[in-house]
Amino acid sequence: MSNDFLVFDHVTKRFGALTAVNDVSFSVNKGEFFSLLGPSGCGKTTLLRMLGGFEKPDSGRIFLEGKDITDLAPNERRVHTVFQNYALFPTMTIWDNIAFSLRLAKLPKKEIEEKVDAILAMIQMSEHAWKYPNQLSGGQKQRVAIARALVDRPKVLLLDEPLAALDLKLRQHMLLELDTIHDQVGITFMYVTHDQGEAMSLSDRIAVINRGTIEQLDGPAKIYEAPSSRFVASFIGDTNFFSGEIVATEGDYCTIRPEGFPDIRAYNDKQLKVGQKVDLSVRPEKIRVTLAPPPPEKGASINVYSSTVQDIVYQGVYTKYWIKSSDLRIAALKPHSRFLLDQEPITWNDKVFVWWHPDDGYMVEAKQ
Repeated sequence: MSNDFLVFDHVTKRFGALTAVNDVSFSVNKGEFFSLLGPSGCGKTTLLRMLGGFEKPDSGRIFLEGKDITDLAPNERRVHTVFQNYALFPTMTIWDNIAFSLRLAKLPKKEIEEKVDAILAMIQMSEHAWKYPNQLSGGQKQRVAIARALVDRPKVLLLDEPLAALDLKLRQHMLLELDTIHDQVGITFMYVTHDQGEAMSLSDRIAVINRGTIEQLDGPAKIYEAPSSRFVASFIGDTNFFSGEIVATEGDYCTIRPEGFPDIRAYNDKQLKVGQKVDLSVRPEKIRVTLAPPPPEKGASINVYSSTVQDIVYQGVYTKYWIKSSDLRIAALKPHSRFLLDQEPITWNDKVFVWWHPDDGYMVEAKQ
């Protein structure tokens, strides 16, 4: 048995003929902000519910601080859950909602007052203590739900899509608040979401889940820049895929011959050989779009292709282009780091050059 703080050891959960979680093993560090990320139905919420005690694995065990908690009731685990719908008691004030679990534990009145007042101050809700839930905004209700779950200091806080009911601007604000709360309390957070932006913004590490298994478990930057599979590359952000065969190798680089596209030079981090099949992922922000050809590069030759602009979407901080190059449609992003109106604009049907450095593509899998 590992000495890790929280361990899932070969956990499987079935619902009839459906295997929701399939032989999953991973560990979480104490104090970590850990996210389970994946599409609807991938098994992430089932993992969270098994940790919370609301579902029992068909096989495998769950350990917390070295103790097997698989068969313990939810109230015996010191693991609390914040639900998407807040689950606040509508007939209780905010102060009483937060004090509820402390009163159940029969703590002294003075200790309850100190704990509730302290956490209200931490979430900046002291002036709302005697209001009722229906008098609060969605963001305020979410803060109260988090405070209620944290007030008696659980070992793990589970957050199941906690921001899904909020509008975009409020979600962005709550992301910062969640990060601040985590830093202040130092408790392990396990966060379930299908929103890649939320997971990338908050997490120390992310487990990307697909069809009941973990496809990749890494830090946000590693998952984005070095995805382990085609699924991870496509689920985390936008990307362009070039599928083909390696036709040449030279030192640390190789040449890929895709279908319907000219040869591409790429960094051969997987040390693949001539004749092997590969999928190359190139993120849109790695691709440059210019009216003139790029300047000569020293060292490894850059990839340059003549193309035609098909579609343009201006989004303030950047413009997204869809470009026809040979038989493929490529997405590219151009950030607006300079004042846009001072530049010669690229417009529909323009003949342009798209180009990127061989180091900026990543081979996500080899298919034999």
